[in-house]
Amino acid sequence: MAISSTFGTIRGVLFDIDDTLVDLEYAMTTALRDVSEHLLPGLDQAGWVKFGRIFTHETTHFYDRYLAGELTFNEQRLLRGRAALGHFGVELEEGEESQAWVTEYHQRQTAYVRAFDDVEGVLDALDAAGIPYGAVSNNVHDYQRAKLDGAGLSRIKVLVGTDTVGVPKPDPAIYLEGVRLLGTGPGETLYVGDNRLLDADGATAAGLIGVWLNRTGEVVETFTGRQVDSLSRLLVTAPTPA
Repeated sequence: MAISSTFGTIRGVLFDIDDTLVDLEYAMTTALRDVSEHLLPGLDQAGWVKFGRIFTHETTHFYDRYLAGELTFNEQRLLRGRAALGHFGVELEEGEESQAWVTEYHQRQTAYVRAFDDVEGVLDALDAAGIPYGAVSNNVHDYQRAKLDGAGLSRIKVLVGTDTVGVPKPDPAIYLEGVRLLGTGPGETLYVGDNRLLDADGATAAGLIGVWLNRTGEVVETFTGRQVDSLSRLLVTAPTPA
């Protein structure tokens, strides 16, 4: 079975997870404020926005070091927290204080994870059309499995993490493992994600139909690839026979 899409006839769909299927930024920034308010009393809303942006967008080099095997997941998380707090002149002490901060942040962030409103409808349409789908993520399989399940997305059975094939995006192998598990071909498989370089460009370079999910309407004049502002825009017609 195939389905007509904005980008042609497709037989499989792979998704990024974080900030594509689940609103990780909301979960992260809300949990950050919960666990840091006692350290930053009186910080105004603009300050919290800056605090969250440092943690989620301006310290991703620590996450890259985690992907390279130089840091553990909690180490990169703690370094990002220290950088955000340090911007406001607060030092997170080594030892028990740091451990407590990381532990509480993890618990609260996990509780706040939720799927975007446009996810279920797209998955329903794919199920109705008999189109297989899955997820390929730049994090380890078991952590992302728990995240999907916690967000109510246990119906996504195919999941490829960085530890599945031993490489992160944009290495072609990680996208192609997802394609293999779906049982489709690269050129008939959509790959959709919020990171235009890793998801749209990386998947396209691997031979898939890469699509940038640009929820915020960011304008990048040099980007000439495929993009949508909602997952609901991926599928435009009813299924057609193979």
